[in-house]
Amino acid sequence: MFTAFSRTIILYLIVVIGIRMMGKRQVGELEPSELVLALLIADLASVPMQDYTLPLHTGVIPMLTLLSISMILSIITIKSVRFRVLLCGSPSIIIKNGKIDQKEMVHTRLTIDELLEELRNQGYTDLSEVRYAILETNGMLSVLTYKSKQPPNAMQLNITVDEAGLPLIVISDGYLMEDNLKKRGYDKIWLKRQIAPFGCHTPDDVFLMTVDEIGGVYCVPKEVRS
Repeated sequence: MFTAFSRTIILYLIVVIGIRMMGKRQVGELEPSELVLALLIADLASVPMQDYTLPLHTGVIPMLTLLSISMILSIITIKSVRFRVLLCGSPSIIIKNGKIDQKEMVHTRLTIDELLEELRNQGYTDLSEVRYAILETNGMLSVLTYKSKQPPNAMQLNITVDEAGLPLIVISDGYLMEDNLKKRGYDKIWLKRQIAPFGCHTPDDVFLMTVDEIGGVYCVPKEVRS
């Protein structure tokens, strides 16, 4: 039993390290080479997990080899543009100035239904509003619209907007994060004054509270549970 437990933990940690080495990406954002690596590592890990008669190194060594190859390829792709294009491919312009490039759609094997679905997911239903739609090497569709179709921003309207910055969590499910409170330059007395209008007397009464860089407070009291 202990052998099975330890083997599983070791293989699990190696798989996690391998995925972490690919960076913080979702599965749909992986490059083809990264996706193949993830599938191979998962398959190699499953064999020694299930068959205890196999030595552990029969799975660990191939996994470490694949991770080493991945690291080497990553270094080469950084230094060589040609190799990067060969390994990862290059982006394809599917729509240019509102017109669909049918040859590129055939080349990338992208159907009109898939294209329209991707555009709808990003909030675009009128193809004439799209200046460029680019199919990236990771399979994601980047959409660029005409500037005349984009809403104006505060700078264009000559409006001064305070930058709130990144909010820090001060209370999480009743737990007070004193380090974050100090980073914002406040103390517990200030905290009690802020949560009082929300009907909260102590941090235990707060489900979530954040404070941004200009002192903006977001507070959610705990719900009464029956």
